[in-house]
Amino acid sequence: MSKKFKLITILIITFFVSRMSFAANNQSIYDKIDLFGEVLDKINNEYVDEVNQSDAMDAAINGVLQSLDPYSAYMSPESFIEMETETSGKFGGLGIEVGMEFGVVKVITPMDGSPAEREGVKAGDYIVKINETQVQGKTLLEAVELMRGPVGSSLEITVRRKGVKKALVFKIVREIIEVKSVKSKIIDENVGYIRLTSFNENSSKQIKDKIKNFKRNKINKYVLDLRNNPGGLLSQAVKISDFFLNNGEIVSTKSRKSSENRKYFAKKGDIINGKTLIVLINYGSASASEIVAGALKEHKRAIVIGENSYGKGSVQSIIPLKNKGAIRLTISKYYLPSGKSISGTGIVPDIEVLESSDDFRINTKTDNQLDFAIKLLNG
Repeated sequence: MSKKFKLITILIITFFVSRMSFAANNQSIYDKIDLFGEVLDKINNEYVDEVNQSDAMDAAINGVLQSLDPYSAYMSPESFIEMETETSGKFGGLGIEVGMEFGVVKVITPMDGSPAEREGVKAGDYIVKINETQVQGKTLLEAVELMRGPVGSSLEITVRRKGVKKALVFKIVREIIEVKSVKSKIIDENVGYIRLTSFNENSSKQIKDKIKNFKRNKINKYVLDLRNNPGGLLSQAVKISDFFLNNGEIVSTKSRKSSENRKYFAKKGDIINGKTLIVLINYGSASASEIVAGALKEHKRAIVIGENSYGKGSVQSIIPLKNKGAIRLTISKYYLPSGKSISGTGIVPDIEVLESSDDFRINTKTDNQLDFAIKLLNG
């Protein structure tokens, strides 16, 4: 038998084995799909309570995604809209933070300068009616959706206020509401304190505005508080890190496809001109927060104080679906400038300061971590 004939024979055998393996794989998948349909049918016919099959399918889809990792998930059309609002940082509304109490919507606080505040809505008011729709019996999400709408359109809310016998009616025109992810204050007349609660599309702009204001007040020391910040947009983490760096790598991402691997670098120009910077983190600091804290720590641009961060070293992409929902899918892992991954380990602070007691609350008199940072800055 010639070598050429042997080679052809081997190739033919390999081809047929591959085809058989592929067919067997396909058959196995089809068998599983049939099995899944059978299980759904049994649940529908024999489960003790009636089951909403649409909800069951949503749960099944979510189960597949969450079997990949804790961060991949399915979003229904409703939750997708809510997520888009959170990350965009803007929507047409009244400008009130609300919660649910006694089956009605309670105003937690009207945002500064919002249309609701200007019309006289106060913290503690109970919203009992939106236009002609009774709020009782609605979920909080349903009530919030009734209050949101096109910018420039108006609505009436009827509220009950403690100490006032008659219901109050406010006619309010919806405006673009910016979700305030940044809060700030001046401490001891020389420390600029910035608290960032999430990374949405307008976070970097808000931080830049706060720092401009601090500069007008001759501030020369800064605290960036990332505690309990679960993350958000990667692009915002890169921009905010870049504010405080003159050069160097901020973060790199590695994907399944090497062509999609990326590195992000700082551009020249430190927004606070090299002034002293402390970053506060805790176990609630994750993802984008860890990118910022990690980059500033590794470049020795900031002192990181607090507790070990969460350790979420992956990036998720939102992929829209035909039903107007979406999936959140892990598409890459990110690495600090040193090349280290923080998955499962998090960012270790330069100085560990644990919460002092069960009464601990961020940015209050019980905040011993912030107190430590201020004392360190003031020497």
